[in-house]
Formats: sequence, C-alpha cells, structure tokens
Amino acid sequence: MASKDLEDRVERLIEANTAALLAFFVRRTSDPADAADLLGDTLLVLWRRARALPADDAEARPWMFGVARRVLSNQRRGQRRQSAFQDRLREQIATTAHEPDADGIDLAAALRQLPDLDQEIIRLVHWDGFSQADTARLLGMPEGTVRSRHHRAREQLRGMLEGFPTAR
Repeated sequence: MASKDLEDRVERLIEANTAALLAFFVRRTSDPADAADLLGDTLLVLWRRARALPADDAEARPWMFGVARRVLSNQRRGQRRQSAFQDRLREQIATTAHEPDADGIDLAAALRQLPDLDQEIIRLVHWDGFSQADTARLLGMPEGTVRSRHHRAREQLRGMLEGFPTAR
C-alpha cells in the first residue's frame, strides 16, 4: 500500500474508533486524565505500527483495541512498579530515620539550624556525593561562594555537634 493511502486509511480508522477507544479507557481507569493519556499513547502506537494494521477493516478494529489493551497493561504494570518502589523507599526511610546517636547528637536537628542554602550545600556535598564544583553548578552559584559557605557550615555543625557555641 502506498504511503499516502496508508496514512489516509490510518486516519480514517483512528477517526472512526477514537471515541470508542477513549470510552474503553474511561471504563477502565479512575481518572479521566489517565484515560486521555492512554488514548494518546495508543494513537501513537497505532501510527508507529501502521504497517502492521490488518488489511481488512473488520479485523483492524479488534487489532486497535488489542493495542489499547497492551498500552493499558503497560501503564498498570508501571504503576505497580512505581508503587512497589515507593513502598520500599518508605520502608527504607522509616528504618533509617534520623535519630540521635548514643551521645544524643542529632545531625538532622543541627543541620536545620543552618541557613537553608547552607543546609542544601551540606546535603548535596555530603549526602548526595556531589563535588563543590558540581554543587555550584547545580545551585547556579560561583564555586568560591559554595566553597566558603561549605567550610563555614561545616565549622558551625562541628561546633554544634561538639557542644561548643558557634558564631554565625
């Protein structure tokens, strides 16, 4: 089939079945926005796989709904994976909650006493493993500024954690 003829056929079949495909998704999802997204994903697959479309229009409609079922199945599988990941992450966070150590030192509480920007610099460098240069790029700041703020914030934290008064 010529490219133009194929395009015309796909357009005609999509136009004839779009409302039914949308209704298919609406009946199977709880959010109309999800149904619209699934329809968009399905139409994209239909266009990409246009050459696989059955030659008979009577067979094309069930084929299109088969594509829609696979798109829905993939979306549901992705949601289950995301939910499982979120559950694992919540569990990990709960088991590694910030608790004071044996000496009563609570790093998270001490960190919260610093200015917001200094907190973020400390987190990026020490918790997220970024270099000071990378941190400067992430924050859109000169590297020298990050370096000096990092040094000052570390000294303040050290003083708080050792029980010495700090100068801001």
